[in-house]
Amino acid sequence: MERWRIATAGAVTALVGFASSALVVIAGLRAVGASTTQAASGLLALSVAQGIGTLWLSRRHRIPVLLAWSTPGAALLASTGRVAGGWPAAVGAFLVVGVLILLTGLWPRLGRLIASIPPALARAMLAGVLLELCLAPVHGVIAHPALLAPPLLLWLVLLRWAPRWAVPAAFVAAMATLGIWLTQHGGLDGPLLPRVELTAPTLTGGAVLTIALPLYVVTMASQNVPGVAVLASFGYQAPWRPAMTTTGIGTIAAACAGGHAINLAAITAALAASPEAHPDKDRRWRVAAAAGWTFLVLALGSAALTTLVAAAPAGVATGVAGLALVGTLAASLNAAIAEERDRLAAVVTFVVAASGITALGIGAAFWALLAGLVLRVVTVRPAATGTTTTNTAATSTHTTQRAGR
Repeated sequence: MERWRIATAGAVTALVGFASSALVVIAGLRAVGASTTQAASGLLALSVAQGIGTLWLSRRHRIPVLLAWSTPGAALLASTGRVAGGWPAAVGAFLVVGVLILLTGLWPRLGRLIASIPPALARAMLAGVLLELCLAPVHGVIAHPALLAPPLLLWLVLLRWAPRWAVPAAFVAAMATLGIWLTQHGGLDGPLLPRVELTAPTLTGGAVLTIALPLYVVTMASQNVPGVAVLASFGYQAPWRPAMTTTGIGTIAAACAGGHAINLAAITAALAASPEAHPDKDRRWRVAAAAGWTFLVLALGSAALTTLVAAAPAGVATGVAGLALVGTLAASLNAAIAEERDRLAAVVTFVVAASGITALGIGAAFWALLAGLVLRVVTVRPAATGTTTTNTAATSTHTTQRAGR
């Protein structure tokens, strides 16, 4: 009975995480140039990397450390689109992200440098990136009402009665309606069994500035830091350095197979760390371990899911993916404008990121962060800037030092 409870809680945790954002990952990888098989390979690599990483960290430290792919990072890719050099350049950028995450664990100064970026600007950049995807359900339900109305209505109902299950249920409803549609339009045409498709990476300055740096900032600010906070809220001290080392190595290992980034889970981490997972605080790590095994099982469906999504009419998959990001958009906007001194710079960051511009071969996310930082320097008094930066860095450093012990 005990083992069944732990296995069930772990499986539910992994299923919620997978169903809530797998379509976002596929949309992001396809947007930066991946073919259907390359996107399937990326989803497979990410699932395996986060499964193995979760098993290692949870068993090694005996706390419910849960890893996940970077959902905000995938949304960033979806809004960025193709860069010069195509898919190989994107893969090269993924490798750079993995190296940066690994360095964050090994070199504390890099963590302090990231901590010096005002959180409001990082969240505003993420909100601008998310806006286009969050508009997709609006456009999609008009273009394909029969396919998107059922998941949208189910999502609305469950937001009221079971918010945790709103997005996974919408995902299941969308796959069911799409399956019915495909039976009337020729069925599936593509690989159903998982396989790894490796890509030789290339490094380009445009891809590093457009994909790698924004992806790293978004992953750190929107996943790793909140992940530490979630564990702390349930009385656990996150193993910061081992977690960054593991996720960095995992990202590097998954990159050539098409995976963009893995990190500490934030929202789904609460499912494994809360008393609902297990009443005994010292045994909840087993729930995370069970989730790790479930990720490895779910990886087997990566090719079938990607083929199904590829067969859908344009806008359907991104429409469902957009539903998964509405909550993140709301939280990001709230955090971006919470502090009055950062509000104007955050709004400018949001607007530039949402514009989708490309200048000098560099995408909007980079220019958005740069514009926000420049405006903040201009509008915030030097004394306030110094105090804010110092306090932010000190807080992050203290958190990192505590988590690393």
